[in-house]
Amino acid sequence: MTTEITVPADLWEGETEGVITAWLVNDGAEVAQGDLVAEVMVEKAQYEIEAPVSGRLSIAKEEDEVVSKGTLIATLES
Repeated sequence: MTTEITVPADLWEGETEGVITAWLVNDGAEVAQGDLVAEVMVEKAQYEIEAPVSGRLSIAKEEDEVVSKGTLIATLES
């Protein structure tokens, strides 16, 4: 089963875009539910993205890419 990892709509206030500053796990790695997988920078604030389920990570957006709320950044195959 495939689960999408998106930038949460409630991660920050306003409509500002963010930038993926780091992937904390390599593409293709196995992650557990709740593991931190990415960091997103928005207006000098760093936010962490967690894996919603356990599975194999497939990165859809690279570091330094601009993302908005709801953007698909990766998927997990469980």
